[in-house]
Amino acid sequence: MNARHRDARLAKFARRKRVNRVALTLSLAAMAFGLFWLFWILWETIRLGVGGLALATLTQMTPAPNEAGGLANAIYGSAMMVVVATLIGAPVGILAGIYLAEYNPRGRLASVTRFVNDILLSAPSIVIGLFIYALVVAPFRTFSGWAGALALALIVIPVVIRTTENMLLLVPAGLREAAYALGAPKWKVVLGITLRAARAGVVTGVLLAVARIAGETAPLLFTALSNQFWSSDLSQPMASLPVTIYKFAMSPYRNWQKLAWAGVFLITAAVLGLNILARVVTRGRQ
Repeated sequence: MNARHRDARLAKFARRKRVNRVALTLSLAAMAFGLFWLFWILWETIRLGVGGLALATLTQMTPAPNEAGGLANAIYGSAMMVVVATLIGAPVGILAGIYLAEYNPRGRLASVTRFVNDILLSAPSIVIGLFIYALVVAPFRTFSGWAGALALALIVIPVVIRTTENMLLLVPAGLREAAYALGAPKWKVVLGITLRAARAGVVTGVLLAVARIAGETAPLLFTALSNQFWSSDLSQPMASLPVTIYKFAMSPYRNWQKLAWAGVFLITAAVLGLNILARVVTRGRQ
C-alpha cells in the first residue's frame, strides 16, 4: 500500500514537472518573440534616426520638400505643450488623489471619481482630442496650442490620480496616528507626513504621465494642428514633434522621411530617459 502510494506521488510529481517544463518553455518563447520585435524596432530607430541627426535638426525649422532644415519649431512646440499640460494636469491629479486617499476614500463622490478616472485611463486619446475640439477649437474657430495642452492635460490627470492615491495608501497608518496624537491638524498631516512619505511615488507618476503624452499624436491633430514656421504663441496653431513625424513619414520626400526618423529617435530617447529617471527616483527613495 505504501509502495503504491509512493509510486502515485512520484508519478504526480513527474507529471507536474513536465507541465511546469512546458509552461516555462512557452513563457520563454513568448518573451523571446516579444523581445525580438522590440529590439528590431529599437535597432531600426537607432539606425535610421541617428543618420538623420545633425546640428541643423535641432536649430532649423521644418523645411519645404527637398530642402535642408530641421525640427526646431516642432521640438519647441512639443516642449511647450507638454510643460503646460503637466502644469495643468499634475496639480489637479495630485489634489484629487489626496482627496480619494485621505479625505473621503469610501464616499459616493470618491466612487464616482474613481469610475470616471478609470474611463479616462482607458479612453483612446483620439476621443479626448475630439472632445477638446468640440469644447475649445470649434467655438473659438481656431486651432491653438492651448487646446493641445488641454487635451494632453486630460491624459495626465487620470495617471497622476491613480498613482497618487496608490502611493498614499501605501503609507503606514501609524504615521498618521502619531501625527494626530501630537495634535497636528488634518491638512498638516497630509502635507507634512503622508505626502512627504509618498513623494517619490507621486513624482514617478508625474514623470510617467509626461512620458505618455510626449508621443501623443491623435489629440494634437484635432487641437493644435501644426505649423510649418516657428511660433511661441499658444493661441495659434503650433507645431509638435509627433504630428510632424506623422506628416513627414507619410510623405514621398526623402528629406522629410529622414527628419521623421530623427524625430522618432528623439522621442524614443526622451521617453526612455523619463522612464529611467522615474525608476531612479523610486529606487533612491526605497
